[in-house]
Amino acid sequence: MKDNFDIAVFHGDGIGPEIMAPTLDILRDLASLGGYRLSFHDCAAGAAHYAKTGESLPAMSMQTARQSDAILLSAMGLPSVRYKDGTEISPQIELRKALNLFAGVRPVRIFPGQKTPLNMPEGREVDFVLIRESTEGLFHTQGRGEVSQNEARETLLITRETSELLFRFAFNLARERKAAGRGKGLVTCVDKANVFRAFAFFREIFDAQAANYPDLQNDHAYVDAMALWFVQRPWDFDVLVTENMFGDILSDLGAGLMGGLGVAPSADIGLHHAVFQPCHGSAPDIAGQGIANPLAMILSAAMMLEWLGLREGHARMAADGAQLRDATEAVIAQGDVLTGDLGGSARTLEAAGAVSAALKGA
Repeated sequence: MKDNFDIAVFHGDGIGPEIMAPTLDILRDLASLGGYRLSFHDCAAGAAHYAKTGESLPAMSMQTARQSDAILLSAMGLPSVRYKDGTEISPQIELRKALNLFAGVRPVRIFPGQKTPLNMPEGREVDFVLIRESTEGLFHTQGRGEVSQNEARETLLITRETSELLFRFAFNLARERKAAGRGKGLVTCVDKANVFRAFAFFREIFDAQAANYPDLQNDHAYVDAMALWFVQRPWDFDVLVTENMFGDILSDLGAGLMGGLGVAPSADIGLHHAVFQPCHGSAPDIAGQGIANPLAMILSAAMMLEWLGLREGHARMAADGAQLRDATEAVIAQGDVLTGDLGGSARTLEAAGAVSAALKGA
């Protein structure tokens, strides 16, 4: 069994390096105790790098990412640094497209003790996963849209090949969740098939794939109705799958249900590669002050360990990922050591230290 793993590390912009450093320390401790090795390889990229060199994602960094077992990426981009066309620097999107990371995995979980703006009925629990297609959709022409004096156009692209991969991923995840007792085995296609032919096509492909999973349930929802139901009855969902732009919007709404982007992890997964990163931005207004929330970064690292462990058949690594997630959730639920965005006063290293202490006490 393989026990040495190469991890490409993108430290990011703004608060990115501040939340990555304690996350790597936690991973090193887990690997040391678990009997496996994580070799971290720093990769230059991002808005600050672009401002210095004119490159947002150097070829060497892309090569390192391609050769790694997993990619850990911190917050990227700075509002003040943009390409000549006015768009922000987004190496994470370039990685998704170059490595065909078609499945954007956005967990939404509200556990006992977690603060939420929802009025949660007693006995209800929210634990679902939004799967966002991450390589095409309305992001297809990113940076290549047509703009004239009087109009602008962007092209939405949905392909059968990518959609089939996406839906198989979603159904397989629902099957895994059901087997683990975390879901009811339900996959919901979120679209706008009543208005757009592209989404009718998307739904048709979904239905064809659903027929291959008779042990699972499936249904459909329009994206505007789903935004409403996120607020009214999020406990009814299991696995949701949708187009790129719809997923981009709904994932932030899901983060809001959990109390904010500071506790929202994510992954972008393909057939051969995967990137793990927090959903939030680089928050340059608080960079360098040591007050950034590291929990979404730590939860993303937990997702990486679970994914790698399952992929490589390394049970201890997968268990460490679950344990790291549980420890982070325990810190959030306890509420004594939270950063300012969650209503506390803890500093970055204090919040990360609380997770380490919870791990040691587990």
